[in-house]
Amino acid sequence: MLAARRLYHARPVAVPVGRLFHASARAYVQVGDKLPEVELMEGSPGNKVNIASELKNGKGLIIGVPAAFSPSCSESHIPGYINSAQLKSAGRVFVVSVNDAFVMKAWGKSLDPSSSSGIRFLADPDLKFTKALDLSFDGAAIFGGDRSKRYALVTEDGAVKEAYVESDNTGLKVSAADEVLGKLVKG
Repeated sequence: MLAARRLYHARPVAVPVGRLFHASARAYVQVGDKLPEVELMEGSPGNKVNIASELKNGKGLIIGVPAAFSPSCSESHIPGYINSAQLKSAGRVFVVSVNDAFVMKAWGKSLDPSSSSGIRFLADPDLKFTKALDLSFDGAAIFGGDRSKRYALVTEDGAVKEAYVESDNTGLKVSAADEVLGKLVKG
């Protein structure tokens, strides 16, 4: 029996490559990372948008929220951007949420009825974009399933220039419009 145990322990163990050099879990999207080539939906499931292609050249801002129509997202976070005089300094702006395309369309119309802000509201219903950025969390207790952390990513030429990710997933401190846009104008 002892010999069998030794043979068992002598077998090579498959270890994922990412764990060979790191003892901790991979951190979420970092400054310098290229945006993932993932299709999102705008307005309807048939209207696909690839943010990486859209932001390949020039400046941009991606704002991630846990849920459309949730109190913080609808009352503070996104209205802060819509109403900011500094929004134009961000370049092309997208709001991404783990909701369906119809919900995002309705939410965008409720927040910006005339679409005068220029912000585009995109759906990530299967979390492909959110997971590619490693910005998902288990939101089952509040939202019924996995959701996106609250964040803002400042981009330039298709890469992340600055990342503002809420440490508690849903809070509204570092990703608030005043914080993010205020630093853009000063920088």
